[in-house]
Amino acid sequence: MIFVSPFLKRIVYPGASRLGLLHRSKGLAVVTYHGVEPEGYRSVDTVLDGGLITRTALGEQLHLLRRRYNLISPAQFREYCRGETNLPDRAVLVTCDDGLQATLTDMLPILEEFGVECLFFVTGASVEAVPSMLWYEELYLMFLAGPPRFSCRMNEGAIDVKVGSEEGKRGHWWNLARLLSRYDHVQRAEILLEFRVQLKLERNWRSRFLGDDAAGRRFLLLTGDQLGELALKMSIGAHTLSHPVLSQSSAEQVWNEISGCRELLKGQLQRDIWAFAYPFGDCGSVGEREKGFAKQAGFECAFMNEGGGFGAAAPRFAIPRVHVTRDMSLHEFEAHVSGFYRGLRRTLGRESSEVLPTEIGSANDLVWPRERRRSA
Repeated sequence: MIFVSPFLKRIVYPGASRLGLLHRSKGLAVVTYHGVEPEGYRSVDTVLDGGLITRTALGEQLHLLRRRYNLISPAQFREYCRGETNLPDRAVLVTCDDGLQATLTDMLPILEEFGVECLFFVTGASVEAVPSMLWYEELYLMFLAGPPRFSCRMNEGAIDVKVGSEEGKRGHWWNLARLLSRYDHVQRAEILLEFRVQLKLERNWRSRFLGDDAAGRRFLLLTGDQLGELALKMSIGAHTLSHPVLSQSSAEQVWNEISGCRELLKGQLQRDIWAFAYPFGDCGSVGEREKGFAKQAGFECAFMNEGGGFGAAAPRFAIPRVHVTRDMSLHEFEAHVSGFYRGLRRTLGRESSEVLPTEIGSANDLVWPRERRRSA
């Protein structure tokens, strides 16, 4: 199947576009980004950066959406969720997860240029005065910075990590990320510190990855002041306190992560926080428990991170989204938005059997999902 994807990218999707097959769908589609690659940034790891698109690609995608579809604002979508209005045909809502600093410095100007309103989902870290990183990205950078082979025992022996080769780091990283999601953010920070010490990394080890302003905008999260600046122009939603794999966390932790983030952002921004996006957002990390807690916490809707496009069922607390990745061509992007991609998968009998690429990892997968080639 490795040969199918280039055929789809180069032949099927462009041909379908020319024939108008991508322009016939109706309904609602939600797309989600994880930011743009900051100007001047040199990629640390192509897989790690696979969710960041170029500024040029974002402009091309927004231009296509404005030309062929009806872009709606988060406020319009909220009214629709409340049953207060109908949406235009071929409505598209734009969202963005995580709250990297580049969303303010590099992505916002492009959105404003095209007159597009975006719903940004941020974590509780974005109310702090000092910027931090997404913990699982920091963990992965530790794996990159560490020796090719190492063995660590952490948290009084409860966690045992043995890495035998450079190639095996990614699988071990994701296993450890899932395991650390069972701890609250305070315990997790202590374990990360212990991991750094055992890897014999210097206190300033992050400087090799954050050595310039562009890299800082790539890896650091928004601070409270920056979040306030973004909130003046765009809508803000919640993305949990610390971005764990929720399916791996206890019920108490899941509730604290979901409800606590809403209350924290409400207090910081002095506005209602009505929308929620599940971290990672695939079916392996989100179940009925998580959906129920999102509703109980007072959100009006919640978003997944897969299965999107026109024609997809959209339960209020499991709204599917098209996850935009760096390797998507413009025609492939539209094939996802239009529902053509999902329809093709259904025709090939693979709708329920193949895991869709998701946001840096799938909670039911032991390998890095973005290393899998798309075959449809």
